[in-house]
Amino acid sequence: MDFERLIKELKFKAIRSSGAGGQHVNKVSSKVVLLFDLNKSSVFTPEEKELLSKNLKLSQENLFTLSCSKSRSQHKNKQLVIERFLKIIADSLRVPKKRKRTKPSKSSNVKRLEKKKKQALKKAYRKKPLLD
Repeated sequence: MDFERLIKELKFKAIRSSGAGGQHVNKVSSKVVLLFDLNKSSVFTPEEKELLSKNLKLSQENLFTLSCSKSRSQHKNKQLVIERFLKIIADSLRVPKKRKRTKPSKSSNVKRLEKKKKQALKKAYRKKPLLD
């Protein structure tokens, strides 16, 4: 996957961030919102696009949005949101391995049955004895 081309396809918006900053927070747009249009992307194959659309939470317009307002710096927030985006994309493209079914070992079956017998005896001893 070509990260350089992918980063060029991203769109960014800077908006006012809430949180610490005092009076300065009302003047500066430090929060960064990343917008990615999956349909218009030329980086991914159709199979990868299908996998991404299944794994990512997309809006109705097939836009993927991420935002970051951790730092007071717009440039730092932009770097952080790009890193998060690339990690999410890499994780979403990974296909999980199919689980192979295995058979329990003989010793584990024996242990399980012995434990069941002990538990049954324990409960049986709690009952009142039958007096005939």
